[in-house]
Amino acid sequence: MAEHLILDGEGKDERYRSLIPQALALIDGETDQTAALANVGAALAMAFDWLWTGFYLVKNGELVLGPFQGPIACTRIKRGKGVCGTAWDQARTLVVPDVEAFPGHIACSSHSRSEIVVPVFNAAAEVVAVLDVDASHTEAFDETDARYLEQLAAGLGHLF
Repeated sequence: MAEHLILDGEGKDERYRSLIPQALALIDGETDQTAALANVGAALAMAFDWLWTGFYLVKNGELVLGPFQGPIACTRIKRGKGVCGTAWDQARTLVVPDVEAFPGHIACSSHSRSEIVVPVFNAAAEVVAVLDVDASHTEAFDETDARYLEQLAAGLGHLF
């Protein structure tokens, strides 16, 4: 297993294109969900200067905090609540340029200013987790982030 990521280029596209194969290689053959998600979260945190990167797992009808990198987080989120619960409920990626403008935003950290949440689907096309990323400034995420993080999330479905 590699201890370092090799990130090519300065642009966001180049960084994602070099990161995603490495992140998926980190978990290739790994059967433990926690270990795999922890390494993916760490790889994302190493590659980008984000405030918080992690996963919420669908358990018993709510999202429960999973592996993450960053400050202390909310431990449980109801379906349809906040950005994570809404992304889960709508089974789609949500890019939120300013969290204060999102109705019902759950402020797990007062430092969070923008957010992207990407659903993770299992083989039955059910949302089984969400990848949640927060930044400390507004408008940190866009369709480029959505596209690449969706690719990454698609490579995680086998863990569920």
